Amino acid sequence: MNRIPRTITNMQTKSPSANLSESTIQRALGEFGLVVSSEQVLKIQQYIRILLAWNEKVNVTAIQDPLEILNRHFCESMFGSKYLPVENCRLADVGSGGGFPGLPIKILRPDVHLFLIESNFKKATFLAEVMRELEIENARVLVSRYEELGEEIAPLDVACSRALGEFQKFLEWADSPAVACPQVMFWVGARDLDEIRANKLWKWDEPVPVPNSLRRYLLIGRRAK
Repeated sequence: MNRIPRTITNMQTKSPSANLSESTIQRALGEFGLVVSSEQVLKIQQYIRILLAWNEKVNVTAIQDPLEILNRHFCESMFGSKYLPVENCRLADVGSGGGFPGLPIKILRPDVHLFLIESNFKKATFLAEVMRELEIENARVLVSRYEELGEEIAPLDVACSRALGEFQKFLEWADSPAVACPQVMFWVGARDLDEIRANKLWKWDEPVPVPNSLRRYLLIGRRAK
């Protein structure tokens, strides 16, 4: 299994259009019931600049507007931190892509031990660059298909995903003896709720509406056995 080196690229990370004020960021997060420090705001600002700079050459995210990135990627991701079950939580973000939800959660909850699982090498390289620039510790990028992982990341407290799609395969993997993760967490649209909750390997909490969204939910399942 490949590991991403710590220093990868000198790609320019400044993007004037990416500048969001601290008050804008604090206000947006406040609508989700979240409070961040000035230091955390700086990390969010820096992350967005890196994301937009990379997006010019690598399709990290389809969203281009900094304010929409703040609300859809950061606020919605950080909202999930309210539902982490323990301090020093061991969290796997499966199909991490641009780092969402894992890295925003890590910014808000530095105590989290984070695994970013991403099979696309270019996106994994981007994740490593963000971690280096933001000086994020206790986090690893794993360049792998999640189905090939088990003991390398166990034990986990939570496995989560925002954009994976293949829910049943993911749930079987998280329930497998090699992973045996006690909790899963999805950010999903309303149309996916019934399909996911039909899986009886997991006991499902009531879906939590994501603030300021159109029929998007946070769905939490707990391992049934």
